[in-house]
Amino acid sequence: MTGASRGIGRATALKLAAEGARLILVGRSLKDLNETAELVRRPGAVPIVLTADFSSLESVFSLVSSIKEEVPIMDGIIHNAGQALSASIEESSEEDWDRIMTVNAKAPFFLTKELLPLMEKSDFKRIVIVASVVGHQGYPLQSMYTASKHALTGWSKSLARELQDRGYRIHVVNPGGVATEMVTSVRPDIDVDQLIGPQEIAEWILFLMSRTGNSMVDNVNIRRESKTAW
Repeated sequence: MTGASRGIGRATALKLAAEGARLILVGRSLKDLNETAELVRRPGAVPIVLTADFSSLESVFSLVSSIKEEVPIMDGIIHNAGQALSASIEESSEEDWDRIMTVNAKAPFFLTKELLPLMEKSDFKRIVIVASVVGHQGYPLQSMYTASKHALTGWSKSLARELQDRGYRIHVVNPGGVATEMVTSVRPDIDVDQLIGPQEIAEWILFLMSRTGNSMVDNVNIRRESKTAW
């Protein structure tokens, strides 16, 4: 699971670990990852902790090599790492564009591509992609972030069709405002008390990761209760 050091990622790790999942925790901060690892540690199920900087594909490929050294098979991937940017088009640079698009869209694409051989060995293939409400809407001062999440969502749709006949279940989760450091940095004006709790998103991810049977959920749109219905 990427973005496991805090927020939605940490909350999801706690939920999955409580259900007995064996986890690979990925993030930029080793200190924060180790804190997550201590929270989810269970007898006989010590999580694997690996650092990566998703703004660099070299780091992504290094991460893949480390994962292949640690485990022979994988049942699932949770793409949760992401970066946001609040800036007008005039204030946005090419460097910003490349960083946001790489972290939010390019890295998940190539990480999935490189890990498919491990997932092919599993009978329980699940990929959950945490996108955003901006994956299908648009907000001012978030054009680069919005573009990256549209790209992530579009790729997810194609990936789901491409891998469907091979037994993969691919789910997209589109949260609205969640009480994380990223959201409050982009929207300092927002009322934190009305934001969705990270644990609420984690409950949806657990539900999707553990679903069996003939029913299938392609995507889940999650809004704040205070936002207009539908």
